[in-house]
Amino acid sequence: MSSLSKRFNRHLLSVTNMGDMRKDYVSERFMIVTKKDDKIVDPKKSPFAPGNESMTNPSVLSLVAKDGMLQRLQDNEDEYVEGWAIRVFESKNPIVSIDTENSYSDRPFYSEPAYGYHYIVVASPKEKDTFATIDPEQWSNVLVVVQDRLRWLYTQKGVTYVSIYADHGDLAGSTNPHPHLNLITFSTIPPVIESEAEASHKILNEKGVCPVCQTVNEEISGPRQVLQTEGFIAFCPWSPSYPYEFWISPKKHTTSFSKITQKEINDLSLILRATLGGLSKTVKNVSYNLVFHLSPEKKNSRQIHWHIEVYPITKSWSGLERGYGIFLNDVSPEQAAEKLGASCRKELANLVGIV
Repeated sequence: MSSLSKRFNRHLLSVTNMGDMRKDYVSERFMIVTKKDDKIVDPKKSPFAPGNESMTNPSVLSLVAKDGMLQRLQDNEDEYVEGWAIRVFESKNPIVSIDTENSYSDRPFYSEPAYGYHYIVVASPKEKDTFATIDPEQWSNVLVVVQDRLRWLYTQKGVTYVSIYADHGDLAGSTNPHPHLNLITFSTIPPVIESEAEASHKILNEKGVCPVCQTVNEEISGPRQVLQTEGFIAFCPWSPSYPYEFWISPKKHTTSFSKITQKEINDLSLILRATLGGLSKTVKNVSYNLVFHLSPEKKNSRQIHWHIEVYPITKSWSGLERGYGIFLNDVSPEQAAEKLGASCRKELANLVGIV
């Protein structure tokens, strides 16, 4: 076979093969080819709702509240756990898979297997709940479950990074309004995290300071602070990509979310609930993405100060934003923080019983 024919066949394979992760010709940008989606065929029958457990894969964990205690159970064959508060299972429409074909191709048509695990964490049994309405105690239980799954995933072969994110609203890419988080693993570190870790490592070496610690110290009680609790601060970043974008960061330097204490989880749950509640009051019917920026848990010299980023989707991107990475906002982060802060403080006051 001629070299031209080999090249054509390899190109054809990369065009037709599903389950591969392709890299841009030049830049560190990846995309995964997937033809599946998990849109709800019958909106009156959510697969994530109690009674519809057979519509998903069996749970690997079902958290059940009983007699003031939380029981950790799981489904058995055709027998499903009832009365659950949180449910975890492998996605029926995974973005990555441990069964993907082990094939690679070289530049300019670089691809690698989209290998990994994809778990769903259903955050509430109630379909009408949102991340902005579930109570802080429920948020705490969700974060404990996420921590538990995160630790387990990092013991699995081929897992280099675990991404954790949630989509709320159609504009944010949500195909199921029932509140849930995605945990998706990758065999490489995602480009955004890799870039952030590299830049942080460079600043740390040159300046002797963690850039996020420096940021937190500067933003506390400043014009972009949205809210703070004992251990966390929420603030609108200096250079946001989205109007009303905000980040939640631990005040103290920490690189491992999986090792934070129950007290810290409770504190994080409170600020998450208060800020998401405040956002929903500030921007009506807002769609948003919630993304955890975490260090790889496996041995890695370039760690990042972990934090959560929330991206409200209030308008479409322009050609300048999509084509050049220069973002246009009609609301300054200082204005956004002022509006969000007022709503979030009211939300926090209601949550802790201050009228």
